[in-house]
Amino acid sequence: MTGTTPPSLEGTCKLLPGPRHDLLAAVSEAYERLVATHGSRVLVLKRHPAGLDALAETLANVETAAGVARSPRVESLPEHASKTIEAYDPTLDRLEYEERIELISLVIDGASRDVPDYLERAARHESFARDVGQLLLAATRQRLRLADLEEPHDCLAFLYAMNDRFHGVLEDRGFVERADVIPSSVSLLEDDVEGVRSRVTDSFDAVLAVEFEEYRRLDRRYLAALTRDADLVCLAERHGSVERTRVEPGSIESIATDAGLEVERLEPDAERIDAADASDAATRPPHDAITQYLATGTTPSMDEGAEPPDSEAGRARRIRARTAREQVRTVAAEIQSLTDRRDWSYDEIAVAVPRIERVPETRRRLREVGIPTATVGTSSLAEDPVVNELYAFVTLQSRRTRGDEPDGLEDTADDSLERLRARVPEFSPSLLEACTDASVERSLERWIRRTDLKGRIARDETWVDAREQFESVRRVLEIARFVEGTDLVAPDWRGLRRMLRRTIQYDAPYVHAVETRPPTGGITVCAADDLKYDSRSAVFLLDLIDEQYPGEQFLTQLFPQAWLREMPNYPAVTDPSTAEIGSTFAPVADATDVADPFESYHAQRARRRLALASRAATEVLYCCSYERGSGGLRRTYEESRYLKLIESTPGLTLEDVDADAAAAIHGEAGAIEALLEEPRGELERVLREASTGGTADLAETEELFQEIAVVLEEGEIDPELAEAVRSQFEFAAGEVLRDD
Repeated sequence: MTGTTPPSLEGTCKLLPGPRHDLLAAVSEAYERLVATHGSRVLVLKRHPAGLDALAETLANVETAAGVARSPRVESLPEHASKTIEAYDPTLDRLEYEERIELISLVIDGASRDVPDYLERAARHESFARDVGQLLLAATRQRLRLADLEEPHDCLAFLYAMNDRFHGVLEDRGFVERADVIPSSVSLLEDDVEGVRSRVTDSFDAVLAVEFEEYRRLDRRYLAALTRDADLVCLAERHGSVERTRVEPGSIESIATDAGLEVERLEPDAERIDAADASDAATRPPHDAITQYLATGTTPSMDEGAEPPDSEAGRARRIRARTAREQVRTVAAEIQSLTDRRDWSYDEIAVAVPRIERVPETRRRLREVGIPTATVGTSSLAEDPVVNELYAFVTLQSRRTRGDEPDGLEDTADDSLERLRARVPEFSPSLLEACTDASVERSLERWIRRTDLKGRIARDETWVDAREQFESVRRVLEIARFVEGTDLVAPDWRGLRRMLRRTIQYDAPYVHAVETRPPTGGITVCAADDLKYDSRSAVFLLDLIDEQYPGEQFLTQLFPQAWLREMPNYPAVTDPSTAEIGSTFAPVADATDVADPFESYHAQRARRRLALASRAATEVLYCCSYERGSGGLRRTYEESRYLKLIESTPGLTLEDVDADAAAAIHGEAGAIEALLEEPRGELERVLREASTGGTADLAETEELFQEIAVVLEEGEIDPELAEAVRSQFEFAAGEVLRDD
């Protein structure tokens, strides 16, 4: 990397006043002006890939004096940087995630430095490998090296040293890590290595940098090197940065000004406000005031000389449930109600969770109660039946090459044989032999063909599940191909089993691409951050509890929060000043009153995430939460502090959705869950009445319980289900405690 001077950008930064529901219209307007001048030679660069398809589709419909701007060139910044590296050296290989896991594990295992005691103890925790992986990815993206740091913490010094050694090994082997794509391409463009800059920039005359509020320091350096001979227009939203503010504080105005851009504030035209007010109010979502309050702290009554706020100035709906499972079930019932009442398709609805790791479970629970989902690409390898089948095949082949006889495979301690027999009815040890080849990759391909694995997937799975399982097959074959072509592991069954086991163990959804608009339709289930450039008629924000928004542990679980406050070399903001908090986040009216700058700073980032996710709803916003009690009947709501702030603000309203309202039950799983909830729900109703001095109708309760008893005794009920219903009476009575 050449130099550490801040990037110098020449161009304009068009600055939107804050999150707005017509964001794509603003992008279209800026694009239209550039196309009018430069024709089709306009490159649109968006910082993050989420929402890229929706943006491209919108820009494809932009009309200019010359007609519709067909086939706009829209790319994410990482994608474009990757092409820059390919233009320099087409032979460079990008390191796949699975390969990274194996290589960095070998580097750490072979470390000559003493491992700090704390890291040795932390390594026993299940999340250790993922936490370390995320830290090193963040350090790589910012090109933080041990030699550049002053007096780093012992643990950080060890991890950065391993990261430096890891990248040295990559360079020797001709690999480039995905997290290193932007830093590496910055060096290539700034130094114009072998004339690569002209080869990359010959195809455009102007660049529209979208989502500029999220461009980090190295991103801005890339943009500066890319646009030395091109017109540059940046489009940014005030109060819109979540990812950039993780690693650098400051408002987007100051960032743009310091970079040398001419800032053009796109404030509403005062002369047109009155004329446009009626039409704008008609298109503005009913919860728009809630979005603005979360983003800026502005309430409906804060404008000077304004009338007292209407109670309907900002309105959203609220779902409050007893458990996380019941939260999803209530959301499913409300989704079905929306599609019935408003004739909406499932494609018009999104369900957003705090973290991408929550997507697979949420999607599965929605499907169980009959709601089709569309999200592709976040399944865990450990839960994929296809991966488990192929891993069992690899395990047995490894034992065969070790010398075990086919009949001796029956004595293995794991369940590999049972797993294959359950998946492949015609399985036999002779089938293993028939699939054996000198190449592990060809052996896997034989198994896939002979057992008709892809055919089984296509016949037995839904389109979304089949898509993911086909991708899993590709990943396993890619790992086998890597094993045979590297000297990192032995090119045999033992080497493949080891690498596949590591990949399954350390696999993390956050590193994989997510597709939320596949052709089959269904509701989108995604992380809240992925909705920033998306829009749906209805958006359900799940898990709005204080443990998630703002959260109890910021940045990482790897180190105690008290340590992070004392780690200036950690690859994120750990010691913000009160002035930086005030300049970065508008809701902080008086930063001098902040008791804990670290917690306050990152709590404000969580608040902003909620604001941006809420903006995606064009018709109705649902805020959903659940209780976190440890069991029994007495539970306590721990709603997010931001919901409580909304509820206490004049002019903002949260309209409760009755979680027990009569709604159609969809799917067998939904019917079973409804039955299982009856005993607990009824006894909780009685307890609530008693605790408030009311009178509960026990005759009604007795009648309900008698009906359930008759069904259990006389109906054709599975014995295990009947026992499960009986256990609910024990749970509700407090005889057995469970942790939801």
